[in-house]
Amino acid sequence: MDSTYIFLQHYWWFLVSLLGALLVFLLFVQGGNSLLFCLGRTEEERTMLVNSTGRKWEFTFTTLVTFGGAFFASFPLFYSTSFGGAYWLWMIILFSFVLQAVSYEFQSKLGNWLGKRTYQYFLILNGVVGPLLLGAAVATFFTGSNFVVSKANLTDEMMPVISHWANGWHGLDAFANPWNLVLGLAVFFLARLLGNLYFINNIRHDELVSRCRRQLITDAVPFLIFFLAFVVYVLVKDGFAVDAETGQIVMEPYKYLNNLLAMPYLLVLFLVGVLGVLFGLIKSIFCKTYTAGIWFAGIGTVLTVLALLLTVGYNNTAYYPSAADLQSSLTISNSCSSLFTLKTMAYVSILVPFVLAYIIYAWRAIDRKPISMEELKEEEHLY
Repeated sequence: MDSTYIFLQHYWWFLVSLLGALLVFLLFVQGGNSLLFCLGRTEEERTMLVNSTGRKWEFTFTTLVTFGGAFFASFPLFYSTSFGGAYWLWMIILFSFVLQAVSYEFQSKLGNWLGKRTYQYFLILNGVVGPLLLGAAVATFFTGSNFVVSKANLTDEMMPVISHWANGWHGLDAFANPWNLVLGLAVFFLARLLGNLYFINNIRHDELVSRCRRQLITDAVPFLIFFLAFVVYVLVKDGFAVDAETGQIVMEPYKYLNNLLAMPYLLVLFLVGVLGVLFGLIKSIFCKTYTAGIWFAGIGTVLTVLALLLTVGYNNTAYYPSAADLQSSLTISNSCSSLFTLKTMAYVSILVPFVLAYIIYAWRAIDRKPISMEELKEEEHLY
């Protein structure tokens, strides 16, 4: 195979993984919303919480759409297989995010016949459903999904469908595997931790911030339990390996542990990321004046998730294994776009640093003034 083609396959898997890692970090919006009534005891406090996350929800939504778009362009067979086959899982996720967008924009509108409280419950629904289901969807990269791929169907004039779901659950069967739920719960509690850390950094209200620090302890315990359980499970389980010579998918003992050992830079990336999350969390709990925990924990989250996603795609590994037909499992080589497409998109990706620079600029401009009741009284647009 052309070495340029192999490089571009790995390059685009890196970009897709980076977008996925950034998305998990930006789920602090959902995590914060899930705590709306837990932290906010008065309407004024809830207004501060909603406006704090409300100024960032578009970053999360845009990253989710970009993540899906990048997958579609670079690995179209995954897109058609997962988004087309497991559509109930993805439709519930997308619906919850659309519900979030509507809730932000309409809860304070005049003539809102549903009432502000209803839209706040919608935000909580997205705060729970979004991270939980996204975590469960990512877990299937390690546990497998029920689909069958048959490229010979392209010649079938009546139904040229390459892949189909092997049962009628269309994605909901992901919940039949408890390990998918374990990672889903880990992502959910991580999002709540990040939401708390963001509130501590972004809000100036002594009682509310003190409540956030106490809530960190409450959410940290289940997060650590679920995250460590899933990591240990992944490291000791058999993984879906690709025979380099034949292209056949085979089961390999300790595959993901072997990947980390074979690619020590990913092991370092993973450990640095975990330490970053723990540092931001622990210092925010014990240092009552510390407000920068979101940056250590946020960067740590990105590095940890990036390392896991690269581990599941690199080193001759099937990143989307099939539990129904082992040889239907998807790899970065058998599911990617053509050389021309990947090369053309690689030129476009040169613009990514400029987009990131704009996001950083916009973020700093939005957060120029911390959230406080005094600041909200001067604000023209409130959620």
